[in-house]
Amino acid sequence: MKTRAYAALDASTELVPFEFERRELRPRDVAFDVLFSGICHSDIHQVREEWGPSLFPMVPGHEIVGVVTAVGSDVEKFAPGQRIGVGVFIEACRECDSCLRGLDQYCSKGTGTYNTKDADGNIVFGGYSDKFVIDERYAVTLSDAVDLAGTAPLLCAGITLYSPLKHWGAGPGKRVGIIGLGGLGHMGVQFAHALGAHVTVFSQSPSKEASALAMGADEFVVTSAPDALAQHDGRYDLIINSTSADIALDPYLNLLALDGTLCIVGLSGFPVTINQELLIAGRRQLTGSMIGGMGELQEMIDFAAEHQIVSLVEVITADYINAAYDRTVNSDVKYRFVIDASSF
Repeated sequence: MKTRAYAALDASTELVPFEFERRELRPRDVAFDVLFSGICHSDIHQVREEWGPSLFPMVPGHEIVGVVTAVGSDVEKFAPGQRIGVGVFIEACRECDSCLRGLDQYCSKGTGTYNTKDADGNIVFGGYSDKFVIDERYAVTLSDAVDLAGTAPLLCAGITLYSPLKHWGAGPGKRVGIIGLGGLGHMGVQFAHALGAHVTVFSQSPSKEASALAMGADEFVVTSAPDALAQHDGRYDLIINSTSADIALDPYLNLLALDGTLCIVGLSGFPVTINQELLIAGRRQLTGSMIGGMGELQEMIDFAAEHQIVSLVEVITADYINAAYDRTVNSDVKYRFVIDASSF
């Protein structure tokens, strides 16, 4: 299947138009036309080899939505014309403890949506393309009622915040803090609010307060103000750090109530130093979370549709990808870029 895409040919040059062949359909495969593909900051990290060596040529993209065009002989979940979504991984071993527990995002033998190789040793190409083929097990169904451009980032940004909120019991009677109101944080505010929690946004940008409150935040704390955090000590059951900034964690650990949790989902790339006494004093936890398994991914997509939750996006054409990368690094987007795949 001839496919048009944008690819990084190395770590030091801009992404360029690129063509390749998608595989022929296997019995459980689904082929679909990509309609929108989100730009995630992790795409940039991998293209620019900021997380270590990458595989080139690289077609990034793991926030992919489209419409099914063909299905394999054994497919049960999809039919032509149906809406479909693909996220951060496209295969798992299905046998390890993580897979058997429905936590296939933690499968050590899983295959990412790009910057990896498949079982045959071929480089896997991601969603910055006009066509895609995937085993139906690793795709989710999308409602006909949702906005597809705004839904695309849910396949990574959405599940990255939904999973820890669910795991640590965000809901009525719980106080949840979200550090940062960017591409990840704005999803966390919406999900935490819809789950019934009391939501506080911690941000260094006073200009974001109105947006945070409109998304469902109950409180907004400007972290650059003197003693702003200290006024909230011991109040929170769960705080999620959604930023990739190198911030001190001790002040946020001090905001946790007894048995409270500080969860990291944004990667700064810098080592973390903490005052261990802050953990011991309140039996607090410092932890992390990574996306969600396929069952939870579908649950999140359905929950978002029910509560009319979407990412706030700026839709771009493919020839703007490189500019969008620079703007993303400079935090110059509200809140995610999404590529119109008809422009490939």
